[in-house]
Amino acid sequence: MKSIFPIYLLLLSFFVLVSCKPKKENLPLPAAHAEVNSLSHAWGFSFEKQGDITVIEVSSAWPGSNTTFTYALVPKEKWASISLPADTYDAIIGTPVERMVITSTTHIPSLEALGELESIVGFPNTDLISSKRTRERIEQGQIKELGSNENINTEITLELNPEVVVGFGINDTNKAYETIKKSGVPLVYNGDWTEATPLGKAEWIKFFAPFFHKEMEADSIFNAIETDYKKAKLLALEAKEKPTVLTGGLYKDVWYVAGGNSWMAQFLQDANANYLWAESPESGSIGLSLEVVLAKGSQADYWFNPSLHTSYEELLQVNTHYQQFEAFTQNKVFSNAIKKGDTGGLLFYELAPQRPDLVLKDLISILHPGLLPDYEPHFFRPLN
Repeated sequence: MKSIFPIYLLLLSFFVLVSCKPKKENLPLPAAHAEVNSLSHAWGFSFEKQGDITVIEVSSAWPGSNTTFTYALVPKEKWASISLPADTYDAIIGTPVERMVITSTTHIPSLEALGELESIVGFPNTDLISSKRTRERIEQGQIKELGSNENINTEITLELNPEVVVGFGINDTNKAYETIKKSGVPLVYNGDWTEATPLGKAEWIKFFAPFFHKEMEADSIFNAIETDYKKAKLLALEAKEKPTVLTGGLYKDVWYVAGGNSWMAQFLQDANANYLWAESPESGSIGLSLEVVLAKGSQADYWFNPSLHTSYEELLQVNTHYQQFEAFTQNKVFSNAIKKGDTGGLLFYELAPQRPDLVLKDLISILHPGLLPDYEPHFFRPLN
């Protein structure tokens, strides 16, 4: 994810043809001729076919965004025969895309699943990438390091001649993005990280699909993930007990727990756990004092994600009060920060948004071990 919640940026070069052209079609088509593509869980974007073009609208590029970005994707073989009003779209992109710059590790699993890993030519903070296949391409020099997402090296980015940059933003202020757009390269925002539900995040694979003419493949991939997730959710309901769960840890004397409407809370609900802050309305984290968390969570059966700490010794070095929690004394503390890539990137923040079925099965195997006795968790590990 960027920093820990990585970022995405799409860059696309778009060619204005002014020589002799065939007769042009006026697009987009009237709404009556538009083929709307359905999304089951994601709410931050939509897309529809309008004749030969695909129009993507991103309504949640970052939390609280009041701007809807509209992108037109035009098949390259139709480029000369289609005329679009430039002021109607935030970017116009020729497809299928062959050279792409991305800015968030969460985009990598979607591109790998679609068989489009070779389209990636640049990425900021490549050390954050865990995928072995992607790391091989970095080591071979096929994916260039672009600095940090907040301060992308625009000179190197433009030298890569990308057809599209997929951007991640926490607001509408990014000088590097402005430079990229002024250079004639379309910038496309991806807001998958703003989705609150596990399947909502995973469905953003359908955002990438039209850039490569792989809508059917994306539907098939997502449907398999959704089916697997729903089967795991039904399995969790067979558990005879509903263990209590605590999340988070201290950061500068403030304990951050997952809000009741957060991504993590949804996982715990679907895993048939009794999450202690499930009734809170927040969709992000909640800052609490150690005393408040002790009063409510000292007897919790399980404790997940104690900040980024990976051992019991490390926890005690940070704060000896941690040993007042029963989950600590019973060795039932689990972290998603233990499994790392070769250069230290956290696998969970890269792959989990696209594979919520694996996350849910991880949690079920820990909370209800009898339901998945031979399962090996992908992300969560007990503290050392």
